Amino acid sequence: MATINLGIIGSGYIAGVIAQALRGAQGIRLAAIASRRPENARAFAAAHGVPHVFDTWEALIASDAVDAVYVATPTDVREGIAIAAANAKKHVLGDKPFASFASLQAIIAACRANGVAFMDATHFTHHPRTALVRAAIAERIGTPSLIRSAFFFPNTDRDNIRYNPAKEATGAYGDMAWYSMRAIVEYTGDDAELVESSGFLSRDAETGAVVRASGVLRLSTGTISTWDVGFLVGNLVMDLDILGERGMLSMDDWVLDWESVPPMPVDQYPVEYSVRSGLVTPQGAEHFLTPAVPKQGTRMMTNFAAICADPSSAAAQASIRRAERTQALLDGAWATLKEI
Repeated sequence: MATINLGIIGSGYIAGVIAQALRGAQGIRLAAIASRRPENARAFAAAHGVPHVFDTWEALIASDAVDAVYVATPTDVREGIAIAAANAKKHVLGDKPFASFASLQAIIAACRANGVAFMDATHFTHHPRTALVRAAIAERIGTPSLIRSAFFFPNTDRDNIRYNPAKEATGAYGDMAWYSMRAIVEYTGDDAELVESSGFLSRDAETGAVVRASGVLRLSTGTISTWDVGFLVGNLVMDLDILGERGMLSMDDWVLDWESVPPMPVDQYPVEYSVRSGLVTPQGAEHFLTPAVPKQGTRMMTNFAAICADPSSAAAQASIRRAERTQALLDGAWATLKEI
């Protein structure tokens, strides 16, 4: 299989995370960088050893040195860039969230029409723990009746792009509730659809950006999910609990396992899930180790390379379906949120 030459469009924090992940990935390498600020692209290239630097994303996608792009831009311009890349016969790895379900579908349609791959950049789905948990649910806890998630990280920096509603219309909600919705997709059946939803959001008084949101939704399978996300909590929280008739399966780092959390990875922290059944305290929980070598970001890039090799494969189509279901849930819940 030929090595995929990846170009990154955008030079922010997440682009650096991807550059690090690529160092151990198979079948793909970092070949190019472009940024709306050319000086940032040059600095990024120097820091990560990128051979090709472009002043515009248009020049990057036109280059024969690039086979695929990672669109690490603000959400408001992601669709246009991704479609242009697909039309230039470049495979597309898109940062999340997307502007809407319709926007995501437009990107996917362009990729299919041009015979190139599409994948969303959700790291945790590529961790072996995700597949292991999915396989363990029925045996260890039974059918999920409740999925509850909480994802918070402190962020009061109003210069951060997520505090700019013109570029990130859904702010903390879109950025973080994507993971809550993806957990629902990963850990419920393929036929589960949104039946009803309600919730609340709050905005930053100065910028108008969404900084906090909470809600509850009900699926056609009977599963209920409660979710809480935002910037206005004083510590990093990544808790996920899946409850069934025989017990509860839990993780305290489901978004980014503690070994992988940049910029503060915790060496030797056990990557695991736990199960509690019956009248037991947390001390009575069973713990199941699920180490990942290489780490989940690197696995994501290797899996993207494999999808690029065969964009029509079953794995590629399943990945697209998970992205569509995630965005559909995100849109559905967003439409019901009330401001407080």
